[in-house]
Amino acid sequence: MDALFERDGRSLGELEDVVAGHVEMTRFGVSKHLRLLEAAGLVSTRKVGRVKEHYLNPVPIQQIHRRWIGKYTDRARTADALIELKERLEDTTPDQE
Repeated sequence: MDALFERDGRSLGELEDVVAGHVEMTRFGVSKHLRLLEAAGLVSTRKVGRVKEHYLNPVPIQQIHRRWIGKYTDRARTADALIELKERLEDTTPDQE
């Protein structure tokens, strides 16, 4: 997915090369992974001649963000403010050694 984020429209061969630079995976493994991502709606494809180009679909990722991550944003801001206050208080308190 990171490879498609960097540049959409990659072929299986291009993605295989990118993946090989990070982990050991066969062409079959990359192809199977792409099929799963496509079935989940995270990747879409377009046939150009004999080549199948793969494109990242950001819509379901954004939907996941809104549903699961976005609802914690307000809580995260509150937690960040409390952590910052704690750190400031600890920095100004003289050492008790």
